[in-house]
Amino acid sequence: APCPQWPYCRKRCSYCNFNTYVVPAVDEAALRACLVREAQTLLRLSQVHSVTSVFFGGGTPSLASPGTIAAVLEAVAGAAHLPAGAEVTLEANPSSTSTSRLAGFRAAGVNRLSIGVQSLDDAELRMLGREHTAAEARKAVEAARGLFPGRTSIDLLFGLPGQSQDAWAQRLEAALMFCDDHISLYQLTLERGTELAAQVRRGALPAPSQDLLADMYQTARTVLVGAGFRHYEVSNFARKGALSTHNLSYWRADQYIGVGPGAHGRFMLRSEGGCSREARVQTLEPVAWMREVQSQGHGTRSRVVLSLLEQLEELLTLGLRTDEGITHERWGQFSPQLSLQAMFGEPGEARSLQQEGWLVLDSGGLRCTWAGLAVLDSLLPDLLWQLQRV
Repeated sequence: APCPQWPYCRKRCSYCNFNTYVVPAVDEAALRACLVREAQTLLRLSQVHSVTSVFFGGGTPSLASPGTIAAVLEAVAGAAHLPAGAEVTLEANPSSTSTSRLAGFRAAGVNRLSIGVQSLDDAELRMLGREHTAAEARKAVEAARGLFPGRTSIDLLFGLPGQSQDAWAQRLEAALMFCDDHISLYQLTLERGTELAAQVRRGALPAPSQDLLADMYQTARTVLVGAGFRHYEVSNFARKGALSTHNLSYWRADQYIGVGPGAHGRFMLRSEGGCSREARVQTLEPVAWMREVQSQGHGTRSRVVLSLLEQLEELLTLGLRTDEGITHERWGQFSPQLSLQAMFGEPGEARSLQQEGWLVLDSGGLRCTWAGLAVLDSLLPDLLWQLQRV
């Protein structure tokens, strides 16, 4: 699953601490050539035979031209098998999604869109530093659904400074009036160094309480499940089977290749006869990354071989985010010697968490109950401690 990153935005949102850049002009031809070359290099190193999904993230990849998207997809298809039905997602902002532009992306090979709506209230959007209005967000989603029916996802944020439980419930109901079959909900985190965090620290904006955040999350689950959505991952809801193939590959700890400035990857270097899974991070700064790609074919800044323990920690941390959890078969692919039952079925922290109603271990595997999913971060330290001991 390749994940090409477009690192540029037109402006920086007040809550963002991602690896994004706002520059007067982008040399798109040079960036395109480097994305193509790095994708070819890393796919060759991994010797992957078939790609299940491609995800263009950012930054704001909808600012790229459809020609750039097409070139990267052609490079992927040239280096590995890209089946006709493979999921190809593009993240988009409502302010860069005219119908003609979206049609260009579809012609380039995109078949799924993820739109950063974030809020349906103009005052909240201004606070977040977004470029679009609520009306423009609705219009963008309607245009996208016309071109990508059943395959248009929206992102919404909750827990905004000053946001009430009632206001959040209203945003959800409004979203249900025009959304498609996939919704991602993210609790706003006040990241160090962001404008919004500084405003809250100064007392210019109120921070929501933990109880209110928990209530908002519960409200979202109740409303969306009531509207026919499956809560298939901590932050993700889908109906009519519209789960994100690409994101599921992360949570199932499949291999993925990160392409572009600051991209992360997890894959095996089959070309070097390797059978070890590596964690790779590409150089953050776009101009430095381009220089490295031009000179050596890729801009990998760090490579770390993951130990079996580190791989199992990732499998546990990611897999428990989903409603299916970690199946016995998937665990066995990483740990053929020690089963899930042997690891977590004996007396210990995991058994206690099961008895308290947070976890389930049965013939399907290990997974959280709904109550456990809501407090997953507080359960993981005990499970990781048990894993490390065994």
